Amino acid sequence: MKVMLILPPSKFVLKDKLGITSIPLGLAYLASFIERDNHKIRIVDSATLRYKIQDVKEEIERFNPEIIGVTATTSSIYDAYEVAKIAKEVNPGVKVVMGGPHVSFTVEETLKECPFVDIVVRGEGEETFRELVGYFESSRGDISSLKEIRGIAFRNNGKIIQTEPRPFIKNLDNIPFPAYHLLPMEKYSLEGKRFAAIMTSRGCPFSCIFCSSSQLFGKIWRARSPENVIEEIKLLKDKYGVREIEFLDDTFTLNKKRAKRICDLLIKEDLGVSWSCSSRVDTIDESLIEKLKKAGCHTIYLGIESGSQEMLNIISKGITLTQAERAINLIKKVNLNTFGSFIIGIPGETVKTIKKTIDFAKKLSPSFAQFTICTPYPGTKLFEIAKEKGWLLTKDWSKYTILDQVMKIPGMITINLNRWLLKAYLSFYLRPKFIIEQLKRKNFLFFVTKKVFRGVLEYVGVKE
Repeated sequence: MKVMLILPPSKFVLKDKLGITSIPLGLAYLASFIERDNHKIRIVDSATLRYKIQDVKEEIERFNPEIIGVTATTSSIYDAYEVAKIAKEVNPGVKVVMGGPHVSFTVEETLKECPFVDIVVRGEGEETFRELVGYFESSRGDISSLKEIRGIAFRNNGKIIQTEPRPFIKNLDNIPFPAYHLLPMEKYSLEGKRFAAIMTSRGCPFSCIFCSSSQLFGKIWRARSPENVIEEIKLLKDKYGVREIEFLDDTFTLNKKRAKRICDLLIKEDLGVSWSCSSRVDTIDESLIEKLKKAGCHTIYLGIESGSQEMLNIISKGITLTQAERAINLIKKVNLNTFGSFIIGIPGETVKTIKKTIDFAKKLSPSFAQFTICTPYPGTKLFEIAKEKGWLLTKDWSKYTILDQVMKIPGMITINLNRWLLKAYLSFYLRPKFIIEQLKRKNFLFFVTKKVFRGVLEYVGVKE
């Protein structure tokens, strides 16, 4: 069958202002899974190709697919709906399948809001989508037995049917590498270097109330073997010239022994790639950090979230301020870059706790700091709490960008979080000490800092 997989054009302007493109990894995994069955596949990465909706329509007309898969995040869901609509305009008989984190948790709403979506895939999608494509290849549109496919939702005689959940893939080494050959790999770059992102594990055992990862991929951590990871890196380097990699795992260092093994293999193979990864402040130590650096790591991303222990406890982060300070200092000692992420607008937040967060960020002084507004995404415990207590200010999903306030703060109705967000960025980045350090550094983080700082300021309406 002819299958088209589409990352929708996005109206979220910050991504364009940042000028940083990344591989649509989820679609590439779907493609590699169904390629084994000899289907003809086309991936449309609208973000990287700078496509508008008319460009996507023309791609559909040229390729004439029988099945279209569309991925959607919360802030891009209306863009995904638009893709579904134009797909049906081009060919009313095409099957439109939608997946991704947002629709996995808003199944009924998605199918009610968008009549152009035929099927929703819930959660981990590779096996489910492959089964769906095979189903339509054999039945040519008959939906009488769709209920036998686990992990989907669809309409039948005016009713929405949800099938039983699909078990998670246990052995991630059995998943073929993403279908990189179907992507414009020459267009993915960072600071002049070919860039790629790799997911080496799935699942998260932690319980942060603002994150849906443990719901989407499960609380049981599943990991690829270090050898499998290295083979993918070799492929990216040798075939596509990739020299910069970001490990997208929620916590790359969750299993220290495995993380060190990956580092040992990178050192042994002498692949010459530089990379970054995400960690937690309670899963790293000095010996691990030294190993990461020796293997080519230049930046570690840390979710510090708040400078108030009370706020950290409210969001069930499971860390302490002391641990955060220790981790940042250890990373600095080894001379690696630190990327600290902070949230303002947590339920229970006050002006005092927001100031604590900004002051704590300046005290820690990571190489780069990201400040965002606490956002209750569907699938998170925070969303359920906000919905139950009437805290949601809007369900206009396009505003769920982490840079817009969509939730009330109990007891702080008049607080302007956008103003505090701007204040956080200005007070962190316009410190003389920080500016001097960045001018000296002129490396990866210097590039990112310029792009992101400018993008955030423009997004909140500040003119250069």
